[in-house]
Amino acid sequence: MLKYLSINNFALIESLELTFSAGLNIITGETGAGKSIIVDALMMVLGERASMEMIRHDTNKAMIEGIFGTEGNDGIDLWLLKNGYESFGKEIIIRRELTQKGASRCFVNDSPASVGIVKELGDLLVDFHGQHDHQSLLRVETHIQLLDNAGGIGEIKREYEQSYKQLSELVFTLYDLKQRENSMKQKYEFQKFQLDEIEQVIPIENEEELLNAELSLIENAEYLHSATMEIYSTLYEEENSLRDKLLKIKSLLDELQQIDKSFAEYYSECQSSIVVLQEIAMFAQNYNSKIEIQPERLEFIRVRIGKLQRLRKKYGSYEEVFSQWNILKDELSLAENFDKEIERLNSEILAMQNTLGIHAQRLSTKRTEIASSIEYSIASTLKHLGIPNANFKVVINQKECSSEKISVNIGKQQFQAFPDGIDNVEFYISTNSGEAPRPLSKVASGGEISRVMLALKSILAQQDRLPLLVFDEIDTGISGRISQKVGIAMKKLASFHQIIAITHLPQIAALADAHLAVEKTESNGRAVVKAVFLPLEMRIKEIAKLLSGEKITQASIESARELMEIRD
Repeated sequence: MLKYLSINNFALIESLELTFSAGLNIITGETGAGKSIIVDALMMVLGERASMEMIRHDTNKAMIEGIFGTEGNDGIDLWLLKNGYESFGKEIIIRRELTQKGASRCFVNDSPASVGIVKELGDLLVDFHGQHDHQSLLRVETHIQLLDNAGGIGEIKREYEQSYKQLSELVFTLYDLKQRENSMKQKYEFQKFQLDEIEQVIPIENEEELLNAELSLIENAEYLHSATMEIYSTLYEEENSLRDKLLKIKSLLDELQQIDKSFAEYYSECQSSIVVLQEIAMFAQNYNSKIEIQPERLEFIRVRIGKLQRLRKKYGSYEEVFSQWNILKDELSLAENFDKEIERLNSEILAMQNTLGIHAQRLSTKRTEIASSIEYSIASTLKHLGIPNANFKVVINQKECSSEKISVNIGKQQFQAFPDGIDNVEFYISTNSGEAPRPLSKVASGGEISRVMLALKSILAQQDRLPLLVFDEIDTGISGRISQKVGIAMKKLASFHQIIAITHLPQIAALADAHLAVEKTESNGRAVVKAVFLPLEMRIKEIAKLLSGEKITQASIESARELMEIRD
């Protein structure tokens, strides 16, 4: 429920702080006094569209803050956890700021939030019913959702929606496959040429790098042979070789160390050098013995590198060559097996149509049960709301279709499927005895539609988990004779939800648990909207004013007292 609302520099409101109560909160005031501005501010803090024009003239920033009690609303705790916001216990604080520079900032529990995130949160907190929202009943497409909301079909509907999603994906895949088949037929030969071109080479990862290394060895084989031979001869084989000279130096160092021990270290170093020299000579000799002049291998490597380079030049890096190779293999494999793939998809689609048909049939059966229940409940409620001969019907039918559309199979029949089922739902009504029900959108007056919506809200009250309902002049089109019954219905609805409602009718205002009076005054030559929750005696005078106008009489005071005592 809404506990507190602070509004600053918004439209004609300079500063306003309101503390709301549980139950039925009624807002009254003269036409143009600014009642809807308060509701607009509430909806804006909950993520509705905002305009800089709503910032009070000659101020830089408008700010609205709402504190909502969340006890019993488990969805809020899950939402906070999911979106990474800190929990403030059983309250949630939402703030929104608008600046003249066009900036709009939102905060949830003092942490920044996007408008979209706040709108998502607002949908968990408030059900808003504007002055013309009852007109949504004139749109047939809304009827199925209203019917579903009246019954516990969540799990059945989720099963259907999951199967519908799977069927949709299969149908799309089949459509896409057929489109690709037509496209592939046109480029099959070119792709086949590309695949043959790559597979004639069959590149290996890092192959060009390895071949270039080998090519360098083969191209320099003669030099490697002569150089290693020269190394071996100079170090080891020829007369007066380095090895012989080092052996002579070693002998001299041996003699010297016998005389002076300081030569001992260099004697060891010389001995180590002879060992290293021998290892170099042996390596050079061994390397030399393995060198072969391979003209045929040389030619093969050069040709092979040329082919690899042509592939790389045509397709890009080797990663891209391998990627294109795999794509071509998959595409051509698919092109050569389209019939089998299409047959497989058609088989899966048929199986899923049958599965979806089972879920659709269960959903339709449940809707029929719910329809029977709400037909009686709405007709009964409408009688209490001043339509004694109301006959309300929920008409449910399905549309047979061809196999080209997303459809379900039920027995030997095929029905068109929609995201919410196979049912077309429309409300019918008759408000006069002896007349058959006809489409609600064609025969109901504005006042009757308002009462039908209120009857639906009353029925949905126990299923609806939203803690706050906002009605902006739901009494539009309702006469004074009926208004008291509408007020009683709203009062009963307020036992399940906190309700904030704008009304012009004293019969509804008299039933309030809390009464907010709104007026427009002048301050320093500027219009200012003020609002205050009225104590009992002032409530009586406000209702009397609604009854008799500005001139309050003793009779209107007494009538107001009588209205406030009515509860059933």
